[in-house]
Amino acid sequence: MKIPSVSIKQLLEAGVHLGHKTFRWNPKMSKYIFGSKNSIHIIDLVQTVELTNAALFQIHKCISSGGKILFVSTKKQAAETISKLANDTGQYHVTHRWLGGMLTNWKTISNSIKRYKKLSLDLQKDSTGFTKKENLKMGIQRDKLERSLGGIADMKKIPEMIFINDVNVESLAVKEAKKLNIPIVAIVDTNSDPTEINFPIPGNDDARRAISLYCELIKQTIEDAQKDINIKKDDDVPVIKKDKDVSTDETKNEKGKIKSKENLNKKKVITEVVKAKTKKTSILSKIKSLATKKKK
Repeated sequence: MKIPSVSIKQLLEAGVHLGHKTFRWNPKMSKYIFGSKNSIHIIDLVQTVELTNAALFQIHKCISSGGKILFVSTKKQAAETISKLANDTGQYHVTHRWLGGMLTNWKTISNSIKRYKKLSLDLQKDSTGFTKKENLKMGIQRDKLERSLGGIADMKKIPEMIFINDVNVESLAVKEAKKLNIPIVAIVDTNSDPTEINFPIPGNDDARRAISLYCELIKQTIEDAQKDINIKKDDDVPVIKKDKDVSTDETKNEKGKIKSKENLNKKKVITEVVKAKTKKTSILSKIKSLATKKKK
């Protein structure tokens, strides 16, 4: 397990320490605030480093055990970097708009995903069989569904973990994840509520450089965890083969024994039938001989 290390210098250069203005703060974030300067709160980066390492450890644990992460951030400055991170690491993302019930009402969302896939397949054909107007309407529907569901089109079940960039903007996602007991890793700014987050990372959630730094760290941890999964698979392959060979040999031997027993039973039955027939014929012959004697 190789979790990427973060220094306070890197965080300062990315502007992670800069919070919101003092009148916009959330009192629940007071333990993560170092002080204030020019009416702007300064985040305690010592705690940020510790909590970042803890969150990265949980992400590594989730991926190495075969889990999937859903990245959520509908902010314009974060949408592109989050979607790129999810595509590069093979995870899921929501970067346009969080639809109500995306986790709690998964059956309805899965039907919408099926509709999106069907539309995309129909529009890829050379001859769709529809008019130009119908094709335009279908294209508009497909684009609309792609914006909101394109990042979770391959998601067949609820994810094992959720990463959220802004807790205030994505309050619906937080509520749904808490309802389903899905662990949340989130960037919490000075105006956020960290009590509902399982693994909070106190830091700036608006600056592009800060967001790109978070994404780079998460990308490195996921790639390392995926390497561990591949190594485990390679180690398990020969063991499984041996077990299969042993089991097949044992089953073959058992089948052979059963067949031999069946053959012996069949032979016994046949001999008994033959004996019974011979007895019947001998009795009949005796009766006939007695009958002939009486006639005489």
